[in-house]
Amino acid sequence: MTAVFSEGAGTPVRSWSHTASSENPSHYHDPMNILHRTATVVLLSSAFGVGAQTVAPIAAESKGTPGTETALNSGLNAPLFYQLLLGELNVMAGEPGTGYSLILDAARKQKDPALYRRAVELALQARSGDAALTAARAWAQEIPGSSEANRFVLQILLALNRVAETAPVLQTLVQASPVIDRNDTINAIPQTYSRVADKSLAATVVREALAPSLKQPFHAAAAWTTIGRMELAQGQEQLALTAAREGHAVDPASPYPALLALELMEQGQADAETLVRQQLQAASTSTAADSAVALAYARILIDLQRNREARAQLETLTTRQPSQAEPWLLLGSLQTQENALPAATASLQKYMTLARQAGDERAARGLTQAYLLMAQIAEKQKDFPAANAWLDRIENADDIMAAQMRRASLLARQGQLPQARALLRGQPERRPEDVRLKLVAEAQLLRDFKAYAQAYEVYNEAANRFPDDTDLLYEQAMMAEKAGRLADMERLLRKLIAAKPDYHHAYNALGYSLAERNLRLPEAKQLIEKAVSLAPADAYIQDSLGWVEFRMGNNARALAILQAAYSKRPDPEIAAHLGEVLWVQGQRDQALKIWREGLLLAADNETLLGTLKRLQVKP
Repeated sequence: MTAVFSEGAGTPVRSWSHTASSENPSHYHDPMNILHRTATVVLLSSAFGVGAQTVAPIAAESKGTPGTETALNSGLNAPLFYQLLLGELNVMAGEPGTGYSLILDAARKQKDPALYRRAVELALQARSGDAALTAARAWAQEIPGSSEANRFVLQILLALNRVAETAPVLQTLVQASPVIDRNDTINAIPQTYSRVADKSLAATVVREALAPSLKQPFHAAAAWTTIGRMELAQGQEQLALTAAREGHAVDPASPYPALLALELMEQGQADAETLVRQQLQAASTSTAADSAVALAYARILIDLQRNREARAQLETLTTRQPSQAEPWLLLGSLQTQENALPAATASLQKYMTLARQAGDERAARGLTQAYLLMAQIAEKQKDFPAANAWLDRIENADDIMAAQMRRASLLARQGQLPQARALLRGQPERRPEDVRLKLVAEAQLLRDFKAYAQAYEVYNEAANRFPDDTDLLYEQAMMAEKAGRLADMERLLRKLIAAKPDYHHAYNALGYSLAERNLRLPEAKQLIEKAVSLAPADAYIQDSLGWVEFRMGNNARALAILQAAYSKRPDPEIAAHLGEVLWVQGQRDQALKIWREGLLLAADNETLLGTLKRLQVKP
């Protein structure tokens, strides 16, 4: 029997011939030949996925009459087999172009997704984007319902920076996705386009692709949110907020526009908070998915030091969903910070029970935080053995340093500050960043126990070890002020400004220090205004500006600035300054109210306590 095959494009393929011996129709080589051919078919089927569902097992045996072979039930016929084999041999021989052509031709003949995928992969391996795009587009045209083909087309177009051509493909992908999954597909779009350099073009393309989704009530909120995120990616916060509002108007209970509004809140868009509150009122928060906005909102409120509002959100969540673990951990952390120790213990015990039931990596990380908080509670209660027992439960190597920092604090509280420092110094340095972490932990420990001069020296050591670390230089300058080394503080901050002219904290710190000491007030104001220009949404910098205006006698302007800063971020230090301006202007009841709020936020804040002592006020 003789068979000769040729490649479809006319390229000759090596002839194969086999003549069966009529004298020995069942010669002893046949079983081995059958096994060899079967294994080869399976190997190629595995490589390409061709007819994989119909390939017979390797171990198939002849059960017919002697001298016959069991036929393989496979979609991989002989011509296709040899065409694919020749294609792969060309690839192995360093001729990927020829191999690509053979496999793409086979894919077109067979309409097989696996062969199209292989052709695309070969083109990508050869760094031929145009060839990969040709294969992917042929795949998408030949098999119109293939989401995988369209994903390849989209990804290749983006890689080739042909962004303007992606709108139809993206629209096809979105509309072809199952309705129940479509919002997830829409929400993933900003990440897909995140590396596109022309953000404006990307936003235009995405808006065009999502035009049908904007008219579909079940998907409009997600579509508007994605459009908002594309606007946010190009720095258009107001347009992003407008998009979030459009999405919220379509579906007030949808979490998507509210989550975008939370991102805008983090970037200083105070107007976005209204949308978040409206969504919380409209949503049921009956499941973990429904509560995502409330939990994220609570986290942001904590970051903004609006602890009472955060606690209210978390108490609502833990009441409605007592089986959801994370709110209990956040609530316990807040309660610990507020010294509501019995309530904190109960919240953390509840969290630990739920986290142990979950048993995943996220829960393990949360348990470490819970153990640290429980150790902190025991430390506050002066139960040092219990504190150490909680720390002994921490096993994760990445968290050992946090545990040792807490152990050092325990030692220091027992009058063993030198031993505490030795404990931190003696920690092994498994990673390069551990050196920095140890020095910062030691300096923070000394700061907590008001050993400012020693903390300054440790920061000096750290800054010398890491001379390019601007954050360490800043911390060293702040500690110089605490240690009364004001000339050193100014020198370090000016050095930092020279090294990094956009480091707004340095301008603010130097300007505030001068204003606080009533020195060179015009220069102080100029420094703070520079910080404002670099970080206009920073409430602490606004506080500095209000304070320097007050020092310069501009009380009305100072009051307006400080009220805005305190509204944005309730903070005990801002409360001290705002209260003093109100007090001087005769609004004493309002001043007392603000100071009381500040004491609730942090009863030990040095600036607030110093203000009350200087003015001889007991709110």
